[in-house]
Amino acid sequence: MTTPDDGPAAPRVGRRPGGSTTRATVLAAASARFATDGFAGTTIRSIAADAGVDPSQVMQFFGSKDGLFAAVMAVPSSALSRFDTAFEGPSTHLGERVVRAFLEAWEAPGTESEPLMAMLRSAFVNDEAATQLRDFIQARLEHGTTQGDRSDQALRAGLAAAMLVGIVTSRQIIGVPTVLAADHDQLVATVGPAIQSVLVGDRS
Repeated sequence: MTTPDDGPAAPRVGRRPGGSTTRATVLAAASARFATDGFAGTTIRSIAADAGVDPSQVMQFFGSKDGLFAAVMAVPSSALSRFDTAFEGPSTHLGERVVRAFLEAWEAPGTESEPLMAMLRSAFVNDEAATQLRDFIQARLEHGTTQGDRSDQALRAGLAAAMLVGIVTSRQIIGVPTVLAADHDQLVATVGPAIQSVLVGDRS
């Protein structure tokens, strides 16, 4: 979310001065909240209350809940940017843009993909990590889901997330030969229409 009023909060415990100490306090509070409530269940207000600061201070430091989650999980802003730009523009070829953004984020060279891969590997052995990863991916995909009511949109986003995570897992963890050998253009052309159909309801 991009506003500080995204849910009820516990009683305030006082306001801390700004600075690096406050930022670290907010990060610690956010880490604990994400671990217990998951991405979807965590609000800016609840984190601010836990940290003893105003919600506006959290927004000043991190810009949004997505930005705060990325900071807690050490996900680089460039990865978030890839996801965000995938949903810019018309719905035509949205599926292809989403698949490309997902692959480029998870398979980027250097340090960009390392936190994302760490999240993925942790999700296989840690329930908290699995919840955080699932909620984070699904929440982003729901923005591009245009068909059905709210529950149907959540299902469509979940199915798209399962397909995308399955592709990355097959390439980066299991090493399925044919999937691993395919380049991004091949995967985008093959999987993009399926993701398009799930999220938007057509293959245009």
